[in-house]
Amino acid sequence: MEKKLLMIVNPVAGTKRLRPLLLDVISIFSAGGFATTVMVTGRRGDAAEFAARGGDFDRIVCCGGDGTLNETISGMLDAGVTIPLGYIPCGSTNDFASSMGIPADIKKAAHAIANSMPLPLDVGKFDDSYFTYVASFGAFTAASYNAPQDVKNVFGHAAYVFEGIKDLGSIKPYYVKLVADGRELSGEYVFGAIANSTSFGGVVKLKDELVSLNDGMFEVLLIKMPKMIGDLSVIINSLTSSRFDNDRFEFFKASELVVTPAEPTAWSLDGEYKRTEGAVRIRNLHGAINFIK
Repeated sequence: MEKKLLMIVNPVAGTKRLRPLLLDVISIFSAGGFATTVMVTGRRGDAAEFAARGGDFDRIVCCGGDGTLNETISGMLDAGVTIPLGYIPCGSTNDFASSMGIPADIKKAAHAIANSMPLPLDVGKFDDSYFTYVASFGAFTAASYNAPQDVKNVFGHAAYVFEGIKDLGSIKPYYVKLVADGRELSGEYVFGAIANSTSFGGVVKLKDELVSLNDGMFEVLLIKMPKMIGDLSVIINSLTSSRFDNDRFEFFKASELVVTPAEPTAWSLDGEYKRTEGAVRIRNLHGAINFIK
């Protein structure tokens, strides 16, 4: 019996490279035994709405950038849709796809979705919102939502690095209190990330051996406020080498955190802007999504 697949497409994601390959992708799914229904997003929120109505399908496939994937997963979780989810990355940097080892080649990604079995994937809960791979604040965070789309299309990852470097000239500390699995800490930080990924913010990368995407734990990275000019060099070198074993960083794992900045704070959830006031509760929803790669 032919299975049903819902394909959610963001037509303006990244360089729009899916468009000329759309029929090829549908043919790949058809060869895998799937009858494909395509739904195209036209505004923010469409992907979540389409995903919430996807319970009658056998598989959902998200085609877009990290923001489209975030919407799709949010819609599924809010509606209690538990069917397997696949992702064809079509955005500018696709941090999440890189962490998951999802092929950058669209046809290869489609073949994997049609022929692979799902695996459990952790998802982050940020108060009433969700994130797939990172919630971050401070330096570099604005790079994820401020880099112009046309610049991201041309330069990809480098666009985020350029935007992040601009942040360093106006670096600002955030006084933050955290409770992480009962452990309390506080201080002035220029960047903080609660992540389930080896790459986030377009700038920060973690070594593969440090990260598991389905262990029920976040990787938490905090960068302390530089006290001297030399500290800035240490921070940049550490980010470049992905080594955080010095006193400018806090790096640890946690499954649940309460983060309380001293002032209203701009966060990035999977590259999307969110402003908060007061404490936020961040939880790891262990194995919340059945993910195909």
